[in-house]
Amino acid sequence: MMKTRGCCASICQCFFEYSTPKILVIRSFKVGTLNRITQALVIAYVIGYVCVLNKGYQDTDAVLSSVTTKVKGIALTNTSDLGLRIWDVADYVIPPQEENSFFVLTNLLITLNQTQSHCPEVRHFFKLILYLTSDHLPSGVQTGKCVKYSAVDKTCEVLAWCPLELDKEPPNPPMLADAENFTVLIKNSIRYPKFNFNKRNILPYVNKTYLEQCVFNRITDPDCPIFRLKDMVTEANEDFQTMAVHGGVMGVQIRWECDLDMPSSWCVPRYTFRRLDNKDPVNNVAPGYNFRFAKYYKNGNNEETRTLIKGFGIRFDVIVFGQAGKFNIVPTLLNVGTGLALLGLVNIVLLSHAVCVVVMATVYIC
Repeated sequence: MMKTRGCCASICQCFFEYSTPKILVIRSFKVGTLNRITQALVIAYVIGYVCVLNKGYQDTDAVLSSVTTKVKGIALTNTSDLGLRIWDVADYVIPPQEENSFFVLTNLLITLNQTQSHCPEVRHFFKLILYLTSDHLPSGVQTGKCVKYSAVDKTCEVLAWCPLELDKEPPNPPMLADAENFTVLIKNSIRYPKFNFNKRNILPYVNKTYLEQCVFNRITDPDCPIFRLKDMVTEANEDFQTMAVHGGVMGVQIRWECDLDMPSSWCVPRYTFRRLDNKDPVNNVAPGYNFRFAKYYKNGNNEETRTLIKGFGIRFDVIVFGQAGKFNIVPTLLNVGTGLALLGLVNIVLLSHAVCVVVMATVYIC
């Protein structure tokens, strides 16, 4: 019984005790200087880097975004196949709307009046026959006959859309060279749901009159959401006319970095441009960006006929990214606490230094 009481008394005594560490006063110019320098570095890190540069007192949220585009412009072409022709937005923007991107036709190869019939395979593809195990050639299905392709050459007859498309280089300069002067209105709406903050790249001061006459310029009109295609390609250190021959892929980057502790007028988009597809001068196999599409109609004999177009052009991908920050007590306390913990490490560093370097006679225990 006595042992139990003694054990309980010891536990209570330990539980309700409070002890303080011993204090060492080190009178040393070297140790004192090292102490103040170390403390100053820790305080500078917490205030300068964590709080000011990284804004460690803020909570953050990633941007949510939606993008729509509208291209405008007229081009004029005069070719032997099509004659004199006007191209408007319904002709060269294919398809009319895409998600966060748009495509502008800049060059094309045209095969007119194709019908489903029999014709000789083009000589370029005839060489593939030796390596194919199927009766299907790139342009159609073999009939088993060998027919004249030219006065001196014979190729396999195929069932296909005839006359066949010729494999040749696209025109240079590009047919729609005037596309460099087309403009595009990019409308971007963003939201930071954590802070219930919404904004768009058509800023509050932009009125209808200004929007009808402005074109983006990094110096004079950095907030205008209307861009000339040539200017975007030039900012990416590319030549529009060269790129328009075979096509390519451009990135329009919209960056929203918003400090919501400041006025909302300070939260504005920043635009940058770069080429996204790989332009390798050494390995130029399958360069650019192209695809085929057709326009169908009935000819005079009521046969289904089509015009095949191999279109080359530039696809513009609109990429929106960013982050918003706003004061929050939780990250503030976490970062301040981290700083105080680092200050506590200063004593450990100095004590190790004192034990190794300072003469024991200069140490007084209070």
